[in-house]
Amino acid sequence: MSETKEELVLIESIDQTRLEISPTLDPKRRSKLGQFMTPGRIASFMGDMFDELPEHVRLLDAGAGMGALTAAFVTKALSRNAKPKSIDVTCYEVDDQLATILDETLAACAERCAAEGVKFTSEVIRDDYVLHSAEPLLHQNRTFNCAILNPPYGKINQASEWRLALRSLGIETVNLYTAFVAVALGQMEDGGELVAITPRSFCNGSYYEPFRRLLLAGSAISALHVFESRRSSFKDDDVLQENMIFRVRKGGTQDDVLLSTDQTEARVVPFTEIVRPNDRHAFIRLPVVGDGLAARVQALPCTLADLRIKVSTGRVVDFRATEHLRKDPGDDTVPLIYPQHFHDGGIRWPIPDFRKHNALADCADTESLITPAGIYVLTKRFSAKEEKRRLVASIYDGGRAGFENHLNYFHENGAGLSIDLARGLAAFLNSEAVDQYFRIFSGHTQVNATDLRNLHYPNREQLEALGRGETTVEDLF
Repeated sequence: MSETKEELVLIESIDQTRLEISPTLDPKRRSKLGQFMTPGRIASFMGDMFDELPEHVRLLDAGAGMGALTAAFVTKALSRNAKPKSIDVTCYEVDDQLATILDETLAACAERCAAEGVKFTSEVIRDDYVLHSAEPLLHQNRTFNCAILNPPYGKINQASEWRLALRSLGIETVNLYTAFVAVALGQMEDGGELVAITPRSFCNGSYYEPFRRLLLAGSAISALHVFESRRSSFKDDDVLQENMIFRVRKGGTQDDVLLSTDQTEARVVPFTEIVRPNDRHAFIRLPVVGDGLAARVQALPCTLADLRIKVSTGRVVDFRATEHLRKDPGDDTVPLIYPQHFHDGGIRWPIPDFRKHNALADCADTESLITPAGIYVLTKRFSAKEEKRRLVASIYDGGRAGFENHLNYFHENGAGLSIDLARGLAAFLNSEAVDQYFRIFSGHTQVNATDLRNLHYPNREQLEALGRGETTVEDLF
């Protein structure tokens, strides 16, 4: 649905204010609060995502900022043929400077509604949304039938007041953005719709599994919209998390999902392609490209357990082993391997004038950090969607070494692999099919050991034949 010029005025006005105010905000406070203001075009898109609106809208905008999302919702609601009879908005904003602008936005919304004969009421709660919602009785008494969110992004520490507040609500999660969505869902009435823009990181990984289960058990996913990167959707802010918008219906019956991207038209996808029925981790997959190859990876016969191979995260956390790090190797050191040592499928070590460290002291204090001599397949834990490959594998073939924590390494019960198996495994992991698989279901810039354990693999004989050059990657599918 397209807006008229008159309808765009309110959204454009707020967007202009965002561009002026955002650079003036205290960067440390913004980082602490996870503040990323919603650009006007994205707010408008989100406001248009709702299905048929109730006659009497009770809208939640948690972490409302300057009110761009509420303004977009109101603008879109008033442009519909079947306008609501009333709109009651509850906004949460903890930042006083933004809350003052939010008041002005809501006043403008009230004027627009009055001109259309729609009753408008609003309340701004100048408080932390999670902490306020956890206060006795508040969580039970607030019921909304619409919610629109651009929640803050920030990790929640185990001992933080946020974690304690969430536990009082029966919610276990590790980031503010999933916390906001979880609390909002708890405050929605059955049949109510929630539209949120968040990072994609909740889609997989063990840390977000409790949130995924809460989301999937209590609501039905009706639409998913994927951005190329959060940098493109929030290009005015220094944000790198990959981003998506989703619409869910509280207590709804799960049906097919409308899947779109900022570069492709929406298409209907069976829910079983989004969450596979036999996936014990409830990963949320986003099959936007390369669907055929990724499906063939998923159909491969083996897990790592079947192959008798294990994958672990590198043991050396450099800032915890500072006194044992060495710039250059010596008689009393072992190689220390970082992602920067990857080179053409192997390891280039040492690196002259390396800004990090090439070696780890070989002593009693570091014994538990050192991996036995052998052949290992190493993968980078961190990558970006814009990189040529999401998963990058190299082979280490050498003596005892320390693998830095930004690496995963494949091994057999702590010992190295055979050369044929290592070569075949590395070739498989570096393949286009595996790359597309990770781009579909991996929602963040990490490739964790858990992700690699849940990947499907060819059998051991096929990998060894690939390593000997007797077959090709294409023959595996």
